[in-house]
Amino acid sequence: MRRIFEKAVKWLLTASGFVTSIVILLIIGFLFTEGAGLFKEKVIEEGYVLALNRENNVKELTAAQIKAIFDEDVTNWKEFGGPDMRIEPFRLEDADKLFTEEELGGQYENAGSLIASLIEAHPGMVAFVPESMIPKGANLNFIEDRSISPKEVFAGSEWFPTATPAPLFGMWPLLAGTLWVSLFAILFALPFGISIAVYMSEVASERVRGFLKPVIELLNGIPSVVYGFFGLIVIVPLLQQVFGLPVGESGLAGSIVLAIMALPTIVTVAEDAMRSCPRSLREASLALGATQWQTVYRVVIPSSMSGIASGVVLGIGRAVGETMAVLMVTGNAAAVPSSILEPLRTIPATIAAELGEAPAGGAHYQSLFLLGVILFFITFFINLCVEYISSRNKAKNS
Repeated sequence: MRRIFEKAVKWLLTASGFVTSIVILLIIGFLFTEGAGLFKEKVIEEGYVLALNRENNVKELTAAQIKAIFDEDVTNWKEFGGPDMRIEPFRLEDADKLFTEEELGGQYENAGSLIASLIEAHPGMVAFVPESMIPKGANLNFIEDRSISPKEVFAGSEWFPTATPAPLFGMWPLLAGTLWVSLFAILFALPFGISIAVYMSEVASERVRGFLKPVIELLNGIPSVVYGFFGLIVIVPLLQQVFGLPVGESGLAGSIVLAIMALPTIVTVAEDAMRSCPRSLREASLALGATQWQTVYRVVIPSSMSGIASGVVLGIGRAVGETMAVLMVTGNAAAVPSSILEPLRTIPATIAAELGEAPAGGAHYQSLFLLGVILFFITFFINLCVEYISSRNKAKNS
């Protein structure tokens, strides 16, 4: 009976591990599949075309160029290799300004032929209209609609997924914001975390340690939105006043909040790793004439490096993947930051803010899944670095 019970438990543990692994692989596969779908989408909004006069020989435009045209940042076709003439952007809603209701028809049945005639009469015009509205046989040129390229996505400097006629999915500002905030958060949290861990492990009495450890671990249980409120009410006004900023929401505010959030994880794991250092190593170091501090940084810390590295990576993971607190204090500006004092936006904050508004299956929806893939690779790379550091440390100690 006991043997049967042991086999059942063994089978149950094996099955649970197998099912868990399969579920994780399915989640990762779904994430990659949805994200890769972005590169099958077209640059121009689905169901629409960009119609040109026959005299205009421009054939291709990037999403950034299309936005520049309709924002009237560029006003001459020669900027895109076309003829030297003024660009005249036209949207469907402009038809009400140029034609009467009687001319357009009650159901806009005459709009297509009127717009086609308008384009033919204006050599510099580019019209963003539904493809179904253009009459067959119209003497017009059309911008070739191609698929979104990886270069536009990963090297693009503008994130504007709801832009028309062509949405912009440049992810570099979001990636730069994530790395910028996370880097400074770790620079703030790491020295404080290791210092507190050394104090609790090597200096503090059992009574002090017994008081501090539960308090520090309690910080891990505070919801991230509470940290966000703290940052919004205390840190943001303080930074605005100290640095004379127009707005206090900035990358620095996000870094400080993330550093506070990552600190308990780094302290707890690093302190446990240091206390696990064999007592014989400490005694041998002291017996050879080393001071307490020499023993700490020459013996205790090197022998505990694997655990310390684990605490650091967990802290970095908390910083990279944090959503709500960062969303509240960084200003939520999708622009490449040139200073830590500028507003920015991170990848997790973008996913949280926009996923609920993105139409399922659309390009915007798929771009958010692609951001999740990028976040996955960032954390995967961090884990690889920690494994490498830990393996080197084990090789040195063996």
